[in-house]
Parts: sequence; C-alpha cells; structure tokens
Amino acid sequence: MPLSRKLVAALLPAVVIGGLLVSASSASANVAVTQVSSDPFTDAQAQHRTEVEPGTFAFGTTIVSAFQVGRVSGGGSSDIGFATSADGGATWTSGFLPGTTANTGGPCGQISDAAVAFDAKHNVWLISSLGVNCPSGTPVFTSRSTDGGKTFGNPITTATGSLDKNWIVCDNTAASPFFGNCYTQYDITSSGDSIRMKTSSDGGLTWGPARAPAGAHTGLGGQPVVQPNGTVVVPYLSLNDQIRSFRSTNGGASWTSTVAVATISHHDAAGGLREEALPTAEIDSAGIVYVAWSDCRFRSGCPSNDIVLSKSANGTTWSAPTRVPIDATTSTVDHFVPGVGVDASTSGTSARIGLTYYFYPTANCTAATCQLDVGFISSTDGGTSWSTATQVAGPMSLSWIPNTSQGRMFGDYISTSVRAGGNAFPIVPIASAPSGSTFTMGMFAPTGGLPLTGGARRTADTPAPQTTATQSVVTAF
Repeated sequence: MPLSRKLVAALLPAVVIGGLLVSASSASANVAVTQVSSDPFTDAQAQHRTEVEPGTFAFGTTIVSAFQVGRVSGGGSSDIGFATSADGGATWTSGFLPGTTANTGGPCGQISDAAVAFDAKHNVWLISSLGVNCPSGTPVFTSRSTDGGKTFGNPITTATGSLDKNWIVCDNTAASPFFGNCYTQYDITSSGDSIRMKTSSDGGLTWGPARAPAGAHTGLGGQPVVQPNGTVVVPYLSLNDQIRSFRSTNGGASWTSTVAVATISHHDAAGGLREEALPTAEIDSAGIVYVAWSDCRFRSGCPSNDIVLSKSANGTTWSAPTRVPIDATTSTVDHFVPGVGVDASTSGTSARIGLTYYFYPTANCTAATCQLDVGFISSTDGGTSWSTATQVAGPMSLSWIPNTSQGRMFGDYISTSVRAGGNAFPIVPIASAPSGSTFTMGMFAPTGGLPLTGGARRTADTPAPQTTATQSVVTAF
C-alpha cells in the first residue's frame, strides 16, 4: 500500500543521517563507510529495503547523489531518493523527491534512472529521472533545488513518450558562449532506441525541442559532458556493440553524426547479475573527455572483464582503449559497472581520476556462490599509471540484492564525483544479509571520501585474441 499522507509529509524534508557510521561487511574491505540513505517505503509492489543505481555530482563543497528507492522487479522503484553534503562530504542529509509516484503524491506507478547536475549560472541543482507507468508513458522528468540540494520541488516534464536511460549535464564555464545551458539525453524505445537531446537555458524550468544526432543513432546510456568552449560531447552504447559519441558545437541547436570510440568485447557477469557495458564519462579542465566501460579485450578467450579507458580532446577522435591495471590479466577477477570521476580543476598529465567499480573475485561462479564487491583505484597523471586498488565493500551475496526481470540488480550504472583538489566520493549501494524477507541495502559514502593517489602500475597492455567479443544490449529501466 502507498504510504499515508502523514508519513509522506514526514519523509519529504531532508533528514540528517551523516552520523551513522557502518564498517565494511568484509574483513578484506579497507574503507570505513557512512550510510547516507535508507528505504523508508512500504508499498507492496517493491522489494524493501533496497536502494540502487546512484548518480552523483560535485560542485564546490556540495555533493549530491540521487538513486532508486524500493526497487520494483518489473521496472523502476517506489521513489527517487537523494543525499546531499554541503561540507565536502563531512556530513550528509537525505530526502525523497516529491510528486513522482503515488507514494509521494505523483502520477506515476514507479520511477527510475536518476542523474544529477548543477547549473552554476542559475544556482540550481537538477535531478533527472524517468517516470514508469505514467499517464504519458515513460517520460523524462527534471526536479529542481534552489537551496543547495537540501530540498527539491515537484518534477517538471522534460520529454514524453516511451523513453529510457536519461542523463543530464550543465555548462558551468563562465567564459563559454553557452554558459547556463543544460542538456538532457534519452532514447526512444518505441523507435528502436533512437537518441534525442533537449536543451534548457533557464535552469531546467523549460526545455526546447527534441533533436537527434545526424545519421544513424540507435543506442542507450549516453552521458553528455561539456568542454570549456561549450562543445557538448555525448558518449553512448550503440546497439551494434560499440561505444560511440556525437557532439554539438552550437549550444544544442544541432548535433553531429556519431563516431566510433571502440568496439566492445564484453563478458556477461555470472550468476544472473544484471549488468552491461554502459559507458561512464567525465571531463577535465582542458576539455579532455574520459570514457570508461567494462571490456574483456585484454584477456585471452574473454573469461572476464577489465575496466578500460579511452580519451578524446575533441569528441571526434578517440584513443585506443587502455586497460586500468587493477590486477593481472591472468587473474580470476571480473570487473564491471564502473563509475569514473575526474577532478575538474586538473588536466592532461596531471589529471586526477577516481574509478569505482564492482567485481567478482572469481568470475566463474553461480547465483549461489558469486561474491559481489566494490573496488576503487585512482590516477594522478591522467591514467598513465594507477594506484594499488582498494576494496571499498563486500563480499555481498547476490541474494542480498533485489531481483528484476533481467536479473539481480545493484544498478545499470554507478557514479563517482571528485571534489576540486579533494577526495573522490562514490555513493554506492551496499547490502548485508536480509532480515527475513526484508532486504538491508542502502546508499553509502566512503567516510571522508577516498584520496586520489598515483602509482607505477602502467596501462601498456596489448589486446588478447578473443573467442567471443560481443554482448547483448538490453533496453530496460
């Protein structure tokens, strides 16, 4: 049943929970974590208590994350939650978006696919989300906060139709000719995952017409980033097993044809886990775009994935993928669902990168034996060399995380944000053993963040011969 109006009113204001410290659930995890949100809902459609699929953004001393709360097996969740720190990750408040589903006085059955942006020109935080089973289909919404991410208003409809995998970004470079523009990407499932872009120039209050890239452009999971000169670059996962990208140089008035970043070689994770090679993208102060995804090209026979990284200065020419050297290519580890963060005050050979990912220590496992962990690795020289990897959390059994029509799910994506000159803040879902039929899975931040350090672990590997080199791209929310 939906929450009562009295309980909804109690939930919607932000709640301070930053004092709750939780030690990692494995002796091999090296990081103290702070729980920043938990699922308060009780509607019978969802699997409680679960929180999955976080997006994050950092600007100045403020960090905002948004995520699904109360995952529904068939798609979406009870609501979108958010967690905000105004003091650089020292303390956190949390809340839940109003006006989305019946749980919070909204029109939709469920809601999904949260992503976060900040518009410096209009001083507004934005959470993009995807309504599910709404009167208008599966629309893209934008929720706005004008008080530093402490509270958000009712959602503004950004696009309507049968849509999926939205993402949002804003142009925050004061010298850019398009300073204050915000851009939302999504795909149209009823048109073969045809990609669309919309632009707002008033802090997300109104959105312009939907515009498509030139030429063929079917895919999903695009993550737009904005270069200092105002050029918007959008890497995405195509339906023909490639990471591709397109761009706009005129503030979103038009979008170019797509170009190939790389062809994917991908190992599907064991145990029925829901995952695929969606890209994660970030940008440095010089406008270098960093794109990472899970890929098995460096492992002979494709028995498991590494995380690989490609870079571009212009969004049209991309470097060959390099392997992030988390462990040896002969290891049994399978790495997937990365979230990359870049210190936007650094660039080039001094760029500071934080990379969070999930992994199985042993790729060849079953639903009963797979052990799910969270890892982190960093670079202080633009990805030329990397630190020693650290385990943030785990191990978790797959039965501890919610089920979906496409397998057990902690998220189709995660996210990492790096404060300028400071630490990395991945907000990640971590689960412990359920209590009876009730899950115990919430959102956590590394306490104080994770320092970015360099190292001598190089990335000069040669791709290995493959016996399999593709993955099945699914469309789902």
